[in-house]
Amino acid sequence: MSASIDNAFQFTPDTGGLVLVDKPLTWTSFNVVAKVRGAMRIAAGRKIKVGHAGTLDPLASGLLILAYGPFTKKLPHITGEDKTYTGTLTLGHVTPSYDLETELEQPMPWEHLDRPTIESAFARFVGTQMQRPPNFSAKRFEGERAYFLARDSERAHLVDIPERQVSITRLEIRAVRGPEIDFVVDVGKGTYIRSLAHDIGQALGCGAHLSALRRTRIGEHDVANASTPEEWSAYIAPYIKRP
Repeated sequence: MSASIDNAFQFTPDTGGLVLVDKPLTWTSFNVVAKVRGAMRIAAGRKIKVGHAGTLDPLASGLLILAYGPFTKKLPHITGEDKTYTGTLTLGHVTPSYDLETELEQPMPWEHLDRPTIESAFARFVGTQMQRPPNFSAKRFEGERAYFLARDSERAHLVDIPERQVSITRLEIRAVRGPEIDFVVDVGKGTYIRSLAHDIGQALGCGAHLSALRRTRIGEHDVANASTPEEWSAYIAPYIKRP
């Protein structure tokens, strides 16, 4: 059991609170909310409103902040806070989703790129800039979620999500391992790390896709203080029955 639960957490259905979750790979944000909400319903003996501050894709892990009860009103503020991610992008292929959710396409040579060239390309993406969200995203386009249209072979070509302004305050290379580049990045609200990986690949002329992603921070909250959905469920469900 995580020390963050034992030492700090108080389940207060009437006043609400925050739950810091370390989301595992393959779980959707909806899966996490459903798991914790179910445990809270058992503990409180009634339905508890639960929401999250910013989704994580199934192929990403890390910090997902949940709020329950009256604290759900704070979610828009938390969603707007800066975030830190660690990740890996892989050179040489693009994918329609900009990550490994879809098949690799368009193999291109990357072996000629040296580290100074890669670092120079990374540096171009620090600051305020325009970014286009992936077609395979939850953004709405003409009234529908973009990923629904992107998966429809007859309508995928119609998706054209407009660019929007994003802020990247830090982007550092941690390691270069052949075509795989490990990095850490600090971003503002609405920044897609998948789009960032794709755009770096375009800048380098060899294509790239995001092959791993972990969110480690949202505002003042760190994943080091988070627990898994299973840990939260096991702790919360019998909470009210404790002496």
